[in-house]
Amino acid sequence: MTNSQPAVFFDRDGVLNHDHGFVSSPNQFEWVDGAIKLIRYLNSSNIYVIVVTNQSGVARGYFTESDVNDLHKWMNKELAKESAYIDAFYYCPHHPNGSLKKYSFRCACRKPEPGLIVNALSEWQIDISKSFLIGDKLRDLNAAKKIGLKGYLFKEKNLFDFFINEVKSI
Repeated sequence: MTNSQPAVFFDRDGVLNHDHGFVSSPNQFEWVDGAIKLIRYLNSSNIYVIVVTNQSGVARGYFTESDVNDLHKWMNKELAKESAYIDAFYYCPHHPNGSLKKYSFRCACRKPEPGLIVNALSEWQIDISKSFLIGDKLRDLNAAKKIGLKGYLFKEKNLFDFFINEVKSI
């Protein structure tokens, strides 16, 4: 595809921020060390930064889609203070065992299904051969694998160091 560029797909909780369980507001959000630095680095390298995240707390009634969107807007406001940004956020509010009927079903967007990534690929000019996903769970990597996208399992303390030492394939 002409004018396409690489992308790094990030899971959110456990990769960009510490997973404190159903993070839905800025006061619960804590950046992982090196996350902002890596996002700024990718921005300066003309690499899309895209978040793909399961947010089953919506289906469980813990928070709303508006809360998710507000948190994502807040994240980009915080990143802007550091001359960085996330190009796009894709999230799945569904869970088959949710308490809110509207969101309680099996879908194609909840990882390990690849729907969130497929949606991003349809909306952005992404060179999938030069792109990859960083997640903290096997379901993240399985979603990537289902569409031929390389995945890396992040279990480290510093996201930038992990990228430089383990990934650096762009």
